[in-house]
Amino acid sequence: MKRNSVVVKLFVVTAAMIFVVFTLVMLAEGLFFERFYRASKIDRLESSVAQFGREYAATPAGGIDESRLLGHFMNHHDASISIVNHRFERVSVDPYFIQLVQDSRVITIRLSSDGTMMKDIPSGLRTGDSLVVDGFFMDEKDTIMQLVKVQQSESELGEGLMRVKGKITDLLLPEQRSFNPFYQDNLIQSSLSDWMQVVDQNEQRLDNGLPVKMEWTDNWSGIQYAVVMLSLPGGEAEDRYAIAMTSLQPVGEAVSILKRYFIYLTPVILVLVILLSLAFSRLISFPLVKLSRLATRMAQLDFTIQPTVHSKDEFGDLSRSMNTLSENLNTALQQLTESNRELQEEMDKKQRLEQLRKELIGNISHELKTPLGIVKGFAEGLQDDVAADKRERYLQLIVNETDRMNALIMDMLELSKYEAKAVRLQFTELSLAKLVQNVADSFSYQLESKQLRVTIQEAGELMVKADARRMEQVVQNLLSNAIRYGSDHSIIQIDIQRLSPGKIATYMENEGPPLAEDDLKRIWEQFYRAERSRDRRSGGTGLGLAIVENILELHGSEFGARNTNRGVSFYFTLEEAETRK
Repeated sequence: MKRNSVVVKLFVVTAAMIFVVFTLVMLAEGLFFERFYRASKIDRLESSVAQFGREYAATPAGGIDESRLLGHFMNHHDASISIVNHRFERVSVDPYFIQLVQDSRVITIRLSSDGTMMKDIPSGLRTGDSLVVDGFFMDEKDTIMQLVKVQQSESELGEGLMRVKGKITDLLLPEQRSFNPFYQDNLIQSSLSDWMQVVDQNEQRLDNGLPVKMEWTDNWSGIQYAVVMLSLPGGEAEDRYAIAMTSLQPVGEAVSILKRYFIYLTPVILVLVILLSLAFSRLISFPLVKLSRLATRMAQLDFTIQPTVHSKDEFGDLSRSMNTLSENLNTALQQLTESNRELQEEMDKKQRLEQLRKELIGNISHELKTPLGIVKGFAEGLQDDVAADKRERYLQLIVNETDRMNALIMDMLELSKYEAKAVRLQFTELSLAKLVQNVADSFSYQLESKQLRVTIQEAGELMVKADARRMEQVVQNLLSNAIRYGSDHSIIQIDIQRLSPGKIATYMENEGPPLAEDDLKRIWEQFYRAERSRDRRSGGTGLGLAIVENILELHGSEFGARNTNRGVSFYFTLEEAETRK
């Protein structure tokens, strides 16, 4: 792995950032967490007391609803609360109670915080349970009893106590309290005693409706409490206040446990930091590395490899954009290559055409200069009044040379019509074998002069679709070449056969010297002759095969020439005519 690679950089930066954050969390936990926890708990307690004050103002005083309001507050907030009068003396309200029905009489059992312990109350009490309560009544109607002993089965009644038996119809007991609730509720009186020592400093604040907050420590247990006092709204004849307190012991314990937890957790976190940083760095850098490699290949004009990042995030978008870019560049490069190739072919073609033009001019000059020179020489002889016995011969030679020049000019005109695409074919169904035989018969004098013989082989009676006059011209030119360059006393073999359904091929082979590879490619060019000496006795204008090429191209034919074991074979294909039923 490179030292300066993006993987290493991301790993180092990520690990450093996580480690810094973890260190800051540790420092914040040690320096500020406890204070923040205390302040938050006191603020929540203050808000809860304010809400309690608004509900208390709407609750009738001295009834069971008042007790229920206090009990619900203490259970919900794990705090003790009490009502004090304007002299900061506690108003006797027991928040927890049990209601029993005995002989159609509802008896309310008050659970006083003074002297009551949680172990004195059976666990799991619910409405409908039977209960036996020993205590003493606090009203004349014997409906409110101060609890002394609670039990679910009868036992010996204590001296001076009254017993009530019945089924529970309603109850409110301490729930979800983190400490002995009755002991904590009883501590409110002790906190009030300490409060009275500083009452002058905070009374004005209470009268203005502002809360007073302080921290108080139980001298017996050493536990710290948060205390909040707030003036209660309402239409009472005298001012009343609500005082609530909650233990701050869980704060210290939580901070202490948290510190030890972080000590044990630090090695694990460091290992996780390293692993997560490495995974994160690889997760981020892996697509970047792949895209970087792809960009390098693209810079080298290699577009064969496509991006393989298929995610739906920015990396995936970048991958798809690079894929599109790669395809567009590849298409543009191919088009540019094709354009360059076509341009090169066009340039080569223009060079060939220029060369052919020069050769054409030279050939035409040569082909016309020689007969003109002959005509001029013989004409001058006639002008000089040569002997009478030579005049007929001179005149015949002048006519022959004139015919030769006329044939050359006619071939050139014919070729120019093909090159100008001015020729329209007249397609008919014809027997190629008969056409070849007729052309061969017209060359009987040339064949006899060289002791040549033409054989035609046909695989059945094959009909082709072609222009009869033009194909006759093709066969004439090819057979003329075969005769001209064929060896004396040899056979010119013509084979007509079906290559495939719908295609008829014709092969014309003579015996003679083979052609050079370069000659095989150029024999279709105008005025090109494989025989370099241009011996006039060989005949021809040098345009025959060029005319053949144009005619066969108009027929959509496949044609060419090749050397064989005997000599040279010319071939061409034609479309087979549909058989009429």
